[in-house]
Amino acid sequence: MSTANDRPLVPILTPLHQPTLDELHARYDCRNLWKGAPGQASLAEVADRAEVLVTFSPRGVDAATIAALPKLRLVACFGVGVDAVDLDACRERGIRVTNTPDVLTEDVADMAMALMLASLRRIVVGDRHVREGRWLSGPMPLTTSLTRKKVGIVGLGRIGMAIAQRCEAFGCSIAWHGPRAKEGVSWPLHDDPRDLAAWADVLVAACPGGPETRGIISRDVIEALGPQGVFVNIARGSVVDEPALVDALVAGRLGGAGLDVFVDEPRVPEALFGLDTVVLAPHAASGTNETRSAMGRLVLDNIEAWLAGRPLLTPVA
Repeated sequence: MSTANDRPLVPILTPLHQPTLDELHARYDCRNLWKGAPGQASLAEVADRAEVLVTFSPRGVDAATIAALPKLRLVACFGVGVDAVDLDACRERGIRVTNTPDVLTEDVADMAMALMLASLRRIVVGDRHVREGRWLSGPMPLTTSLTRKKVGIVGLGRIGMAIAQRCEAFGCSIAWHGPRAKEGVSWPLHDDPRDLAAWADVLVAACPGGPETRGIISRDVIEALGPQGVFVNIARGSVVDEPALVDALVAGRLGGAGLDVFVDEPRVPEALFGLDTVVLAPHAASGTNETRSAMGRLVLDNIEAWLAGRPLLTPVA
């Protein structure tokens, strides 16, 4: 039977889906690096042996951490986004990076639809109307239908496509914005996200995070969506000008929002807490048992493939 020292050393930067964490510890000599973790270790303790590092996509890994691990050769991300991973630093060192695409597409698209419906139909407001006994005094105000609305999608990758297909089932008209046209896509492409917002009743951010999309949902885009429009974000907090979004929602210049991601998670602008026009979620779009299990399997399979010298399943860099 192998001992901990016989097994590859795998530091883990952040808390993960518990079954995945348990399996990692069962297979490898894992060290938990996050504050307050059981048996918390330091970077210095793992630097001399760590060739594989596991992280959660929103946390990523920065250049300083990479520099502190001179033997690092693989960063395995639990999640699809790699905008928080310093890819340039990884490329300079020849460090491979993997993520967990595809397996979370359907659940994230479902969350986008849930946020759309919750925002337009005021589901949370209705729940409070019943729980607080206000229904006894009269009905809640009428809401807005999603059926046959114009839905603009910023980012038509796997998740954006899945959202568009769901919206078509509601009889919605679809248009989108992205960096380039896509073969086989008949929905209209808007070169300017502001023009897309001006056309749309609902605007959905489904693009990757990172420098290329930082602030793409700008103040001008938000104002173009207008007081009857709804903004839904299941992408990254960085893609929106958050102060402008908050200001427009508080002032009523934007009709509503369904938000799963924020700039400084888990800190959320408190000005949003009292707004009935806003539905808030704790970055939970992929947060189902089924999807997190599939994500964990990809992390484990990528590490196993790399250690065995086989091609990576889902390489990013």
